[in-house]
Amino acid sequence: MSCVFCAIVAGEAPAIRIYEDDDYLALLDIRPFTRGHTLVVPKRHTVDLTDTPPETVAGMVKIGQRIAMAARNSGLHADGNNVVINDGKAAFQTVFHIHLHVVPRRSGDKLSFAKGMLLRHDSDREETGRLLREALAQLDAAAQD
Repeated sequence: MSCVFCAIVAGEAPAIRIYEDDDYLALLDIRPFTRGHTLVVPKRHTVDLTDTPPETVAGMVKIGQRIAMAARNSGLHADGNNVVINDGKAAFQTVFHIHLHVVPRRSGDKLSFAKGMLLRHDSDREETGRLLREALAQLDAAAQD
């Protein structure tokens, strides 16, 4: 099996399982940013955010929210969580089976996801808004066909 998450779901690769139901598996990340860094993986393989049904994404977020609450109420003593989907290689996705990261955070933990990131300003926000609205309208029209 070429997808590591599909192999884990099938029981062919090891993982520390945190939660499991018929459709999803949550497991500890093998390269965690923080203690308790958990991945929520749909059992049905899809590649990225654009390839995944909205109900699947909603299910991942629902489980991620429960894990975030557990991180706050557990011995991890999280003060907050980063909840992230890396969508595509340009967005740092390295395993091409969609998954949600739940990264427990503690005040003062010094973890920075965008260290050195420059603040930028969109030189034409109106045009950017127009492009996105137009693309959304096209998606809506295609869905009605």
